[in-house]
Amino acid sequence: MTQVHGNAATNAAVSGDRMRLGRLIGAGLILVGLVLLALGAFLGPYTYATSTPGKLTVETCTVDYKYRGASSSSRKETRTRWCYGTFTADDGSVKDLNAELKSDALYQRGHVLQARKSGDTSYKLDHGWVGAIAVGCAWWFGALIPLAVGLLGTVTGFSSRQPASQALLRTTVILVAVGVVGFAISLLVTFFA
Repeated sequence: MTQVHGNAATNAAVSGDRMRLGRLIGAGLILVGLVLLALGAFLGPYTYATSTPGKLTVETCTVDYKYRGASSSSRKETRTRWCYGTFTADDGSVKDLNAELKSDALYQRGHVLQARKSGDTSYKLDHGWVGAIAVGCAWWFGALIPLAVGLLGTVTGFSSRQPASQALLRTTVILVAVGVVGFAISLLVTFFA
């Protein structure tokens, strides 16, 4: 008499459940990628286009120190530079005597900074369109990574048994590499803009 170990129908059901889970994860990654694309458009070009350009005349600059870590030997220090002064819009529509912005350096009293007002009390240094587009591109290239992996998961369920999985895997690896390189270059442009 022959004994049968396992059941082909049960193994197929488990494989089908894994593929459905892989497709569900892939769809979630695509959703994450789309959210990152929208954030890139909002935080980069849209925020720049809708902000008010002007100048901030520095009254004073300070440094905020924050420490992380419990023991004194492992404490990491972060420094944030803030400049305070008077913001005046280029078109004269806005004047704020109590403006503050995160700065890249400490400036002397009277120094004039190119700034943009992006909210009721939110000010940023003006890095121009190049900086705004670089911020958007950093988010967009970052979004390419979950989009590519999500597409692979949605089409194949992360299963190598699918006929299109090998070609799609190569494409996914290329897209992830493009995303990583583009993200790094965009961050460099943002840093130097």
